Amino acid sequence: MHMPVKTLSAAVAAALMVVACGKKEEPKPVAQTPGAPAAAAPLVVKLGHSAPLTGPQAHIGKDNENGARMAVGDANAAGIKIGDRPLTIELQGEDDQADPKQGILVAQKLVDAKVNAVIGHLNSGTTIPASKIYADAGIPQVSPSATNPTYTHQGFKTAFRVMANDEQQGRVLGAYAGNQLKAKSVAIIDDKTAYGEGLATEFKKSALAAGVKVVADEHTDDKAVDFKAILTKIKGKKPDLIFYGGMDPQAAPMAKQMKELGIAARLLMGDGGCTTEFVKNAGDAAEGHYCSLPGIPYENMPGGPKFIERFKAKYGEIQLYAPYAYDAVMVVVEAIKRAQSAESAKILAELPKTDYQGVTTRITFDENGDLKDGAISLYVAKGGKWEALDTIGGVAAPAAAEVKPAEPSPAEKK
Repeated sequence: MHMPVKTLSAAVAAALMVVACGKKEEPKPVAQTPGAPAAAAPLVVKLGHSAPLTGPQAHIGKDNENGARMAVGDANAAGIKIGDRPLTIELQGEDDQADPKQGILVAQKLVDAKVNAVIGHLNSGTTIPASKIYADAGIPQVSPSATNPTYTHQGFKTAFRVMANDEQQGRVLGAYAGNQLKAKSVAIIDDKTAYGEGLATEFKKSALAAGVKVVADEHTDDKAVDFKAILTKIKGKKPDLIFYGGMDPQAAPMAKQMKELGIAARLLMGDGGCTTEFVKNAGDAAEGHYCSLPGIPYENMPGGPKFIERFKAKYGEIQLYAPYAYDAVMVVVEAIKRAQSAESAKILAELPKTDYQGVTTRITFDENGDLKDGAISLYVAKGGKWEALDTIGGVAAPAAAEVKPAEPSPAEKK
């Protein structure tokens, strides 16, 4: 704001007079309407969020954070009250760099900041070690995207997730490879992370059960970009499919190198490769490859069409997990409303009772904190984008609904 010169001079002169007199002006009390009650101070809730915001997976991490921020904005606009106090949510975003050690440091930072709950982390490799920090502190943790079963099977009552896990996804992928894609043989590659190796293990069990022969089982890491040695070895085995357990920064160059080496097999991936960046970076080498995502296609989600429209207008294309991050925040908001408290222990007591119609699906949790009835959708890369093929499992979705801020609790409606 620009202040006129005369006004500025007067203001400076007044300030100098105060200093010269050695007096300090006391702030005047705000005038209250006679008989009107004082406005209650807002109840500020701090939510932590953690994902890789730098490095090769930053586009996916920022996607998660943007989904969470959109939910926070909607919740703050909803006029929610806890008792007579308006609820205000603040999001503290942290960068765990998709690194387990950094994930632990971030978790301790969020605990020290006295957050009321945590949304995250993105990767299983960071989520699992961080989960003990949150459990020890009694802080609820809802991951939008960590799919390794270990996360919710450690006995921590603080751990929840809003999408299907790798047992469900790997089981569907292995069966799909044999029954729908009619593969007789498959080569498996994973990136040795908790996510990639875990998904590959579940896929292998299911593929073998479906009668598919595993002709190679190879490993790389989540920093590699040259796969020609592994792929040359696999080429001689002539598999019908190559399964990759890992993320899109590796999957895209892998697809390119498969094409360069003349490998006819199609690539089959889990959600880590099922991104817009994969088809963009792999270019024409993406054509014909397959991937899966926990959940149903975005456009078929209960709140999908409106969410896509709003998110795209604010942040651009959805990369991967943004709708799940949105729902993870709203699940915590609903728990706060039911508890009529922002205390971590009281939020935690309410989370197992969740029955929430989110953007992605109806969210209820089993005894481990896993999403009940999680669906898995299959896609094929066609014409520079992912095209939906099938959805397996899950509950029937209601008609598409507009994304709205959280509904008032029964107590608020009275």
